[in-house]
Amino acid sequence: MDLPRHVIPKRLSSGQIAYYYNVPTKYRKLECSVVNEPLGTDFAKMIERAKTLNEQFDEWDLTRKGRPVSPGVLMPKYGSVDWLFREYKISDAFLEKVAKRSRSDYEWAMEQICDILTKNGERVGSRPVKFITPRAADKLYAKFLVGTGKKDLKGKPRLRTGEKLVGLCRKAWRVVHRLFPEEFDKQVPNPWTGVTLKVRAKGEKPAVTRDEVYAFAWGAIDKGYPEAAATAVICFEWLQRPENVVMGHMKWSDYRAPGAPTTIRVIHHKTGTIAPHPLEEETEEGVVRFYAEAEEVLAKLPRLGVPMILREVGKKSKKEKPNEGVAVPWVYSSLNHVVTRLRKNIDGVPSHFTLDACRHGGMTELEEAELTDGQGRALSTHKTQKAYTGYAKRTQVRMLSATRKRHAHVLAEAAAKAPANEAETNVQNGAPDGVQNGKEATAKSA
Repeated sequence: MDLPRHVIPKRLSSGQIAYYYNVPTKYRKLECSVVNEPLGTDFAKMIERAKTLNEQFDEWDLTRKGRPVSPGVLMPKYGSVDWLFREYKISDAFLEKVAKRSRSDYEWAMEQICDILTKNGERVGSRPVKFITPRAADKLYAKFLVGTGKKDLKGKPRLRTGEKLVGLCRKAWRVVHRLFPEEFDKQVPNPWTGVTLKVRAKGEKPAVTRDEVYAFAWGAIDKGYPEAAATAVICFEWLQRPENVVMGHMKWSDYRAPGAPTTIRVIHHKTGTIAPHPLEEETEEGVVRFYAEAEEVLAKLPRLGVPMILREVGKKSKKEKPNEGVAVPWVYSSLNHVVTRLRKNIDGVPSHFTLDACRHGGMTELEEAELTDGQGRALSTHKTQKAYTGYAKRTQVRMLSATRKRHAHVLAEAAAKAPANEAETNVQNGAPDGVQNGKEATAKSA
């Protein structure tokens, strides 16, 4: 296959072929704004990135020649806000750090920002990046707060949405400025830094209890959805992120493997950490199983492949034809819809029950069990205390435990003071009259 324009290959010392985008010298002398860059060793990714760079080059070349850019080309103008968000979407900062389930939300947010109209009726997306000053950023934030959808906010500002859009702009500006510094104002490369956000009361994400998780799990199994049951239990007991469970990061090979028959290994894809949760312990009284009910739920889960959470599609029901079902991963949103439908028909399951709430409930149980910060983070693999404590809800159980400890402290302080007070009282009661009450002794003498 021929290489794209301006792409040159080089063989590395390892034997791999690396690709580089290299604008010809004659265009570089004409101050071509498209910069050279390495494209890596992945051929497919190279093709995609080279296509984007060549489209940028063609746009620059047409502009240089004074010819209009074809309206049929879905390429944003180089250096515009539309261009900035496109560059952000193809950057490693987006592809490596933004979860796939969140990317549609990012796409929506970028459209919201770019489609805002200025006083002159121009889209913000068509404006040059350099024209977005700190004052313009403040004005755009005010527009972010105004709802534009069908949801009735009763005149209330969209404080959370405003925060998210400002955060997205700040991040995109920082990432793309690093790659294309010449397209930004040298004095204020990031106008979104320092935007004053309105204060809002941040609501806590819901958490569910152990009883609610297992009520859902057994109800889901009864209704023929062991995958939903197992996912909820895994999120609660072993604190795995629900999207990681559904994406196949929970594997049968990590559950009671021959090399670790008393352990389940939980691989947290987001943080790159592994938590080897012990499933049982040998004691003098016998074997103690820490997750007996959870393992009973997993026993109901059919083993369709290496990942735990799979579903079978294409299975034929006619007796005269053999079954030809194929095991495929669940789509995360589809499994969430199943959970929503099931929770409405299972007794003992609250309306706020979600897979996220299961993980939050498990994290909260760690705090209710009065684990130390280090012990809790050992189970959840959170790297910072701030990230860990953000999941623990201030439940009545935690408040009661804290109140008991505070009350015990008050009683201990009172008990420590009691002997001193008693000794002081005894001294006063047993002292001579002249020492106890000088005035009275003097009066009697007189």
